[in-house]
Amino acid sequence: MNALKGKRAVFYTLGCKLNFAETSTIQKQMEAAGVETARNGESADICIVNTCSVTEVADSKSRQAINRLHRKHPNALMVATGCYKPPLTPPLWGENFLFVDGKQKGEIVKLIAERIATPLQAEKTDTLALEGDKRGIFVPACARGERTRFFLKVQDGCDYFCTYCTIPFARGRSRNGSIASLVKQAEEAARQGGKEVVLTGVNIGDFGKTTGERFIDLLQALDEAEGIQRYRISSIEPNLLTEEVIRFCSQSRAFMPHFHIPLQSGSDEVLRLMHRRYDTKFFGEKIQEVLTYIPDAFIGVDVIVGMRGETDELFAEALNFMEAMPVSQYHVFSYSERPGTKALQIPGIVSPEQKHERSQQVLKLSDKKLRTHYNIYKGQTRPVLLEHSKNAGIMHGFTDNYIRVEVKNQELKGKGLDNTIVQVRLGEWNEKGDALIGEIE
Repeated sequence: MNALKGKRAVFYTLGCKLNFAETSTIQKQMEAAGVETARNGESADICIVNTCSVTEVADSKSRQAINRLHRKHPNALMVATGCYKPPLTPPLWGENFLFVDGKQKGEIVKLIAERIATPLQAEKTDTLALEGDKRGIFVPACARGERTRFFLKVQDGCDYFCTYCTIPFARGRSRNGSIASLVKQAEEAARQGGKEVVLTGVNIGDFGKTTGERFIDLLQALDEAEGIQRYRISSIEPNLLTEEVIRFCSQSRAFMPHFHIPLQSGSDEVLRLMHRRYDTKFFGEKIQEVLTYIPDAFIGVDVIVGMRGETDELFAEALNFMEAMPVSQYHVFSYSERPGTKALQIPGIVSPEQKHERSQQVLKLSDKKLRTHYNIYKGQTRPVLLEHSKNAGIMHGFTDNYIRVEVKNQELKGKGLDNTIVQVRLGEWNEKGDALIGEIE
């Protein structure tokens, strides 16, 4: 690692919270090897871009980020990792370029050191294909967010192979850390002042494939860990959100009444085309099960519009189902053609104009659902984890059931309340309409 001492590096991340947690870990490892993080205006010897490839737009943003950093630091070693696989033959960014795929991410510091010590021609990498049933190595990551919460990676990879998705190819098969190691990371986050930890991964409900442990066992162990006052489950497949998990969260010390559950489509035919592992009947029953145990839960739901084969009639069917669901918010994504996926074999392409129109309809529905959820709790007092806002005189935070709250300066009473959980009475909407105004009790 001597080749890295005294070098300067810049880090850039695109995509999900899992990527941000992994970049933070890579940055710490690089600093431990003697690398300094370059400040604004300083030239860098190494540029590391953690990419995203969930859509064509994400691919484009990944390329743009690499291009931008290459222009700014033309003599630096350009390192790309993450889910986007850059064109390598010939290498788009010259010979001073290194691509580290998902299976090698745990060795990224060593690979960078080797490349700097012995410059070679452009690195050869695997093609977009899984090598047998190799799950790869689980690389731990626990990173502090911009403000108050930590993101703990508990699982990586996916075994599901939905027809529209490249993630199993980019990140490999499902794998995870041990419960003991993850509890230690959570306790370390608490020692660093963390009050809230978000559990992240690609398919976290599939936890246990490499250790023989269960997701419910992980939740129970984390709930008993000292220091952390709040946990949130970032996203979990409906078929993996068991009644046992829901019941435990309803009674736990620290798991919040907040779930993020991907639906992807409210049409059974589109779900079949996607190779999802449930139908709308199952999904609807799962939502009711959550609300039976946790009536005040915030339920966020992912939806994809414009999938190949999604006719006007099927979209109308999906929208009607989504309208009927008692959820809190929809996160809408437009289907994007991904090379190597089975979805490309499905007839019936949806035009960009139709995708946009359908997306707008779901967004309008989502806004209605979100306002309904917020309005229910006006006048109630809920615990809020406060954090500084970019606007002077205001603090923001989220209730246990994920209502965004704005507390004005006069309510802070001169106390240092950043990263503190306080009881807040929820009032009317703020001027922007993105939070409820709160009054500290």
